[in-house]
Amino acid sequence: MKKEQVPGHLHRQVITETLEKNYMPYAMSVIVSRAIPEIDGFKPSHRKLLYTMYKMGLLTGNRTKSANVVGQTMKLNPHGDQAIYETLVRLTRGNGAMLHPYIDSKGNFGRQYSRDMQYAASRYTEVRLDKICEEIFRGLDKNSVDFVDNYDGTMQEPILLPASFPTILINSNQGIAVGMASNICSFNLQEVCQATIAYIRDPGVNLTDIMPAPDFSTGAEIIYNRRDIEQIYKTGRGSIRLRSVYEVDKKNGFIEIKEIPYSTTVEAIIDDITALVKSGRIKEINDVRDETDLNGLKLTLDYKKSADPDALMQKLFRLTNLQANFSCNFNILINGMPRVLGVKAILGEWLSWRRNCLRREIGFDLEKKQERLHLLKGLEKILLDIDKAIRIIRGTEKEADVIANLMAGFDIDAVQAEFVAEIRLRQLNRQYILQRIADIQALTDEINDLQQTLERRERIDRLIIKQLEDVSKKYGRPRQTRLIHEADVEELSDHEMIEDYRLKFFLTEHGYLKKLPLTSLRSAGELKTKEEDQIIQELEGKNKSDLLLFSDRGLVYKLKSYDIKDHKPSEFGEYTPNLLELEEDERILFVHLTEDYSGWLLLGFANGKVARIPLEAYQTKTNRKKLINAFSVVSPLVNMYHLEEDEDFFLSSDTRKGLVFNSGSVPVKATRTAQGVQIMLSRKGSQVISLQRLSESGITEPKFYRTRTLPAVGSNIRENTLEKRQLRLDEA
Repeated sequence: MKKEQVPGHLHRQVITETLEKNYMPYAMSVIVSRAIPEIDGFKPSHRKLLYTMYKMGLLTGNRTKSANVVGQTMKLNPHGDQAIYETLVRLTRGNGAMLHPYIDSKGNFGRQYSRDMQYAASRYTEVRLDKICEEIFRGLDKNSVDFVDNYDGTMQEPILLPASFPTILINSNQGIAVGMASNICSFNLQEVCQATIAYIRDPGVNLTDIMPAPDFSTGAEIIYNRRDIEQIYKTGRGSIRLRSVYEVDKKNGFIEIKEIPYSTTVEAIIDDITALVKSGRIKEINDVRDETDLNGLKLTLDYKKSADPDALMQKLFRLTNLQANFSCNFNILINGMPRVLGVKAILGEWLSWRRNCLRREIGFDLEKKQERLHLLKGLEKILLDIDKAIRIIRGTEKEADVIANLMAGFDIDAVQAEFVAEIRLRQLNRQYILQRIADIQALTDEINDLQQTLERRERIDRLIIKQLEDVSKKYGRPRQTRLIHEADVEELSDHEMIEDYRLKFFLTEHGYLKKLPLTSLRSAGELKTKEEDQIIQELEGKNKSDLLLFSDRGLVYKLKSYDIKDHKPSEFGEYTPNLLELEEDERILFVHLTEDYSGWLLLGFANGKVARIPLEAYQTKTNRKKLINAFSVVSPLVNMYHLEEDEDFFLSSDTRKGLVFNSGSVPVKATRTAQGVQIMLSRKGSQVISLQRLSESGITEPKFYRTRTLPAVGSNIRENTLEKRQLRLDEA
């Protein structure tokens, strides 16, 4: 479909064509030229900055102002001084973002573990290249990598830096491109060098035996799972769990946190803890302070005397960034194409690239030595008859003809003749002549050795191994991040994370459910309800108890008590139709709290039947939120009670008949929908309207309402058998 002309000077164009022409070039530019590191371990911004410092002589010289470096780098990087300085900050020793910083710094460069600590302006700080950069630029001046013009064509810069060790794995590297990202964790330098050497010798080596896990500049601890690590090493993707390191001072009642996960900051942790304290989820902390100083990070928590500090930390690990994940995404540019690689594949690509760098470096040395040998070969011919050379030079009338006459007299080329012509008179002695001839043999041997090295890969690999051993010995350090095996880590379960305390639930006639901790009830006044509403059930239990809510549709809804927030006495509570998503006109008749599902439920129906069902019939292995067929709906439910032991109950009908019976006379039915047994017989269509515990019924003469056999019609309710406080007969 081509562009179509439409009114108003607009053009109709296929969106895919627009994206391909306009968006895709931008996306690829961001991927290739900004965000994703290459096999040498650097993004373009890093490489331009370090190369500028190298050309400024900062590898061996004194420090210079950061502003000077930023200004010089703009010759290669046109993205602005602030962007360049932010890149420089991250590479410094002072910032601490890298295990092996590339820049030796002086001044305030902020800290990796702080979100709010601002680095000083570039005019106040000083920098130079760190010693490890000698390995980054090794062979750069020997044609080991390609160079290209800078953005305005005024100078050249290297496409890659010929690092002699796998920098791509040594320092963390994060980048967000268009449609993709890269997040490479850092590894211990000694372990990486040893693993690379082992890989060169045996490509089938298990790398986790040598480099068991990443290593981060902020220390902390890795919760080690070998299976997860091997998956990351294989695919380049996965997650690493890091947790903070802390010390407890029980005498003074505080906890000092001295190392935190690489992926978080002190301020983020403080924000997490503050929010938990304010919400009431953490009650054991009195104060949290950032006491970071020149000695390093220190986050202090003051805890209550009654608290267990180790249990408190376990809870904080679950709820805050004191334990955090580092998500690995080893996305690297290989020959200009982004690829997600495992660690072994990265080492393979690096090794292939490094071999090529060394071949080019050796080729450069070989060419120089061959040029030198060529000159000495010409000198050798001259030295065999030096008197002839002197005669040719003395007999030449014009200086311009000296080179041509030497070429003709000794059968040498112009380069050799020029070299001979430049020899000083004082050098025409026996010692000089013999030394130069000896140099020819030494050069020949060196050239043969270099040629054999180029032809045999194992000799190049030996050079790489030697360089890796030197780097490991010179710059290697012990691991910063310690490993804790997953089996040795104590972690609280979701259930253990929840605070358990005594509480009360109140169910109102209008369907409101109010949850009140007993501590708030002690100081509470009158419990607030809506007008014309009243509390119809009150029960006490614990915050970790299961809450069963029975509705008039024969359903039971199951919740955890802690799923319902604590209420204040002045609040109405949760409206059950909204809380449980009840159907229209469905209402909750009865609620019960249980921890072990012991006892029975006694259910009385309008048709005079009573059922006794074990509470364990409502226990499920899965966390089901709703059970159908919770009880029989053949006849309307009058009331239900939970029993731990047999009790006496009082039934009354709408014909003012009463009957006392013992729950033990009702057989237990394991089926939840059991209709029960007939206890009160109906006369002329009468129905049961009330089921009460005898102790709560107000009956003063229970013998009058007992019968020898069941079922029974019951006895007429007499007013003289009721306590004065009892309701009117028509309400009984």
